[in-house]
Amino acid sequence: MPKPKGKGGKNRRRGKGDGEESKRELEFKEDGQEYAQVVRMLGNGRCECFCYDGVTRLGHIRGKMRKKVWVTAGDIVLVGKRDFQDEKVDILHKYSADEARNLKQYGELPETARINETAVDQAMAGDGDDDDIGIDFDDI
Repeated sequence: MPKPKGKGGKNRRRGKGDGEESKRELEFKEDGQEYAQVVRMLGNGRCECFCYDGVTRLGHIRGKMRKKVWVTAGDIVLVGKRDFQDEKVDILHKYSADEARNLKQYGELPETARINETAVDQAMAGDGDDDDIGIDFDDI
């Protein structure tokens, strides 16, 4: 039987979530960067991003963020545009919900931006009150 060599397993290496993320400084966009919302995840570190300049582009999560920062559908992210490929962007930073609300207050994000809502939530909100399927229970 092998001797124990380590001080714990995967959960020890992961560390404690101290909430240090909330104390970081807010990052604003610079030249060649844009704010975007993740529409859906495609796998292999890629996702479909709706940039707030009105174009949907293929986003690629940079290596520094992979397996450390979890990007999901509905997240507000800062992307870097590529000079040589207009249809692809690199995800540079993920904003928390509080940071995204601050960006909206500062006027960086448009008023139509929906924070922490996935494409499914947006599609359901766009339907309105069309839940009537034609059955009237008063007639029964």
